[in-house]
Amino acid sequence: MLEEERFLEQDTFIVVTDRTKPAMKLTVDELKKRGKTVYVADVSKNPESTEITRIADIPEGIENAIIGLKETDPGYIIEPLEKKGVKKIWIHWRTDTDKAKEMCRTSDVECIIGKCPMMYLGKSFSIHGVHRSIAKLLGKY
Repeated sequence: MLEEERFLEQDTFIVVTDRTKPAMKLTVDELKKRGKTVYVADVSKNPESTEITRIADIPEGIENAIIGLKETDPGYIIEPLEKKGVKKIWIHWRTDTDKAKEMCRTSDVECIIGKCPMMYLGKSFSIHGVHRSIAKLLGKY
């Protein structure tokens, strides 16, 4: 089993989003369909009122986080998440900044960087399934 697949086998997740990556909502929906407990931290300028809106408000003890941010460097989110008990972080494709990569190297958190979770969660007959097939052909899955 791949590292990405093992990550997604976990039971509880915190998803940190600023709503700039549409795949983050799809990720939340798909994880919930699979019976996972998913908390959402919407750190956008106009967060939805039903969600967590500050990293400080994330419940302690959630070990798995998926970060999809474009308005804030995800590198600044890793340390506060680690202090909350997060042990594994998936930084969404095209949001993996130099700061995020450095924080992953220097922290005790395990990181998956530069891949879209939906490539591993998506159905076969979807854009994510096509992406998965192409990645497999290119040896990037």
